[in-house]
Amino acid sequence: MNNENSFQYTYSAPENQEVLNIRKKYLPQEESKLDELKRLDNLVQTSGTLESLCAGLGGSMIFGLGMCLAMEVIGHMRWLGILLGLAGMFGIIAAYPLYRKFFAKAKAQYAPRILELTAELTRQN
Repeated sequence: MNNENSFQYTYSAPENQEVLNIRKKYLPQEESKLDELKRLDNLVQTSGTLESLCAGLGGSMIFGLGMCLAMEVIGHMRWLGILLGLAGMFGIIAAYPLYRKFFAKAKAQYAPRILELTAELTRQN
């Protein structure tokens, strides 16, 4: 047999691992039950955060504008400043109940699936 025209190349272990890691990125990903459980738990734990932050920050901004108007820093509209300050306080106070409402809604929505997954995973171990 004539070996002059043949070419043979082998990957080293680190190169082979790198090739496999790149290949894994492009294969269809299947979510394991543990991954789904983590994703759902994170979804429940973070639900309501954005809404409550917007309410709290928006209320703080309105409250600050009201304080500026009430102390006549940016104008002579004391009564408007007081009303805006009260509206801002309402936004700040409403932030936590708003968070609890969204959290409870997400918890009720995802609780059956989370309990089902935890039961399946604890039976497997």
